[in-house]
Amino acid sequence: MSRKPARMYRDIRGRVTTRKEYIGGVPNPRISQFDLGNLTAEFPVEVTLFAKEKCNILHRALEAARIAANRYIVSKAGKSNYRMKIRVYPHVVVRENKQATGAGADRVSQGMRKAYGKPVGTAARVKEGQKLITIWTTPENVQFAKEALRRANAKLPTPCGIEIKEVSS
Repeated sequence: MSRKPARMYRDIRGRVTTRKEYIGGVPNPRISQFDLGNLTAEFPVEVTLFAKEKCNILHRALEAARIAANRYIVSKAGKSNYRMKIRVYPHVVVRENKQATGAGADRVSQGMRKAYGKPVGTAARVKEGQKLITIWTTPENVQFAKEALRRANAKLPTPCGIEIKEVSS
């Protein structure tokens, strides 16, 4: 059975299911790292990607956005000239009511009877204006950080904005 498109899970509907101990077999989030780059240095500029609308962001989309942003910023600014942080965590369990298809499926499938669904992944529930990804860098690398976040924005299901702020020490 193929994966359903992310647009099916983007809108926030119903209550959140987060208690994994009650649901058997919830897959782990695909996102592997939340802090990247130079974690020890202090950087004077903070560039942040924030959501303009509330939505659910699947763990696959978060990982794709992280990879896209990190690859670009490493190639342009170098490994030691930035720090990137993913600021949301996929807690919400995404369920899917799988339907039997093919020959004889009308006798096997139960349709919508007791349609709670099986867990297929996790998602982060995001509010309007919530920060998603932040990159701290030097003033000469701000344009590269903006482009990296723009590329990450293309992987996410909600319109996003980019905010630049000087960090006071």
